[in-house]
Formats: sequence, structure tokens, C-alpha cells
Amino acid sequence: MSIDLGGFIGFIGLGVMGEPMCHNLHEKSGQTVTAYDIDPAPLARATAAGMAVAGSLEEIAQGCATIFISMPSGVQLQQICEALLPHMRSGQTVVDTTTAPVALTKDLAARFQDAGVDYADAPIARTRQAARDGTLAVMVGADAAVFARIEPLIACYANDITLCGEVGSGQVVKILNNMIVAETVNAVAEALTIGRRAGLDGALLLDTLTKGSADSFVLRNHGIKAMLPGIFPLRAFSVNYMLKDMRYAIELAEETGVEIKGAQTTNDILKAAAQGGMEDAYWPALLTVIDPTLEPQTPDGD
Repeated sequence: MSIDLGGFIGFIGLGVMGEPMCHNLHEKSGQTVTAYDIDPAPLARATAAGMAVAGSLEEIAQGCATIFISMPSGVQLQQICEALLPHMRSGQTVVDTTTAPVALTKDLAARFQDAGVDYADAPIARTRQAARDGTLAVMVGADAAVFARIEPLIACYANDITLCGEVGSGQVVKILNNMIVAETVNAVAEALTIGRRAGLDGALLLDTLTKGSADSFVLRNHGIKAMLPGIFPLRAFSVNYMLKDMRYAIELAEETGVEIKGAQTTNDILKAAAQGGMEDAYWPALLTVIDPTLEPQTPDGD
């Protein structure tokens, strides 16, 4: 039996990225948004913003036509989906914004489809500030008809939205995005450390690099804003989070028969940063491995 829940949206996971995305959906979609999280603090802020708050995942499943999920990893995503599945009905749609393994994504999509529920993977890229500003980049894996239906909702928190192909394709693009970003951050960390030890001012070095072919988003954001001052806040995208995404990239490379030595090296450096006590800090803290003399700051982020 199909279900008609009109313009009711559920949002599960009000973490570092999920909370501003949820608020943008509430403010811009023109639809009723119901939030769910195990942490009462973001739920209190959701209530203050005029959103409804669910007391359980079952309540979300039974009351929302479109359900957004934002989890730290595939482990939590699978747990959430296992809890949702028994309560969902034909006609609903799940939009997963988590970065998760491709195989898991395809498996979950098939299980939801068996229940008549559409599923799209729509992982996000860019910073928390971009989530607040509604300027995220989103890579979507979905049927074209499903994409047409969910794109206006995604546009509430993103300004670059790409349909990459069938379910799972969004995850492939996002995983490769993060692999490239991680390797580039490692390159910037090496350049900054070498330059400083060669007697250059770090700020002059990175600013000059932005004027040449080495310029990049990573250089201007991760490099100049985080690595140069040595500030790696907590409650940001952590070393552990990037290790999770690098694991997905390495697994995908193995599945496709590609040897990725650069990514493996960067992964080893991230592991060393985690083992050195930086596991919960903003992940460009891998600089502390390249330059052990650095005295990093790890303020509690907002």
C-alpha cells in the first residue's frame, strides 16, 4: 500500500554537517521538517527554530515522505536503516548524505526498493561553513525520476548538485574527492614544512603558491586557514573521519584492481596523526606528523 505524507520531511543526524543542512531545509523548503538525533542539544536548537522533533526512528519512518540521513560513517548508517526498514511503506524516499561504502549503499538501496521505497545516495562535499551558507556540493546516485523529485530539496543546502549515475555513483565520486583532497593536504603539509626549514616565511610561501599552478581549494582553505596557523579544532571533520573515508577509497581501489601508492602513504600519515593524539582534531593535523616540532592548537569548535 502506498503512503501519502505530503510535504513532510524527516532529518536524522544533526551533527557537524547535518544540523546546518537540516536548518536550511526547514528555512527554505516550505515543507514541515521533523528532526531526530540522540543528542538533545541540537534537538533543542531545532525546536527553537520551529521544527518538529521526533522521539524515535519509528516516528520518522511513519510520518515523513522524504527522509534525509546524515551519519558519521557506514556503520551508523546501516544501524539507522535497519531500524527504519520495518516501519516504512511504499511511496517514501530515503536520501542518504553520509559518505559510505559503495557496496553497502547498493545493498541498502536494494532492500528499501523491495519495500517500495526509493533510495538515493547524496554525499556532500565542502566545509561546515558551506553547510551553513547552503553552498555545499552534492554528488547524487539515483534514478533520474527520483533525482528530479529530490533535487529541489537538496538545493536548500547545496548550490552544486550533480547526478552521477545510478545508486552508488554518488559515493564513488565523493570517496574519490576525499582521496584527492587528502593527498593534496599531505603535499601542502610537506611543502610548508620544507619551506619553513629552508628559511621561508610560511605565509609568504602559501600566498605565493596561490598565484601559480599549485593553487587549489585545499591550499587556500586547509593550508592557509588551518595548517599555517597550526589550528585544528575539535568538533570538525576529524583525522578519524578522514581515515574512514580513506579506508573506503582503498577498498574501492582493491575492488577495481588499482594500486594506489599515494593514497596508501597519506593513509599511513593520517594513522600516525591519530596515534599521536590528534584523532579528534581537524584532519589537516596530519601536518604534526610531517613537522613534529609543531605545537598545534585544538580549540573546541562550535
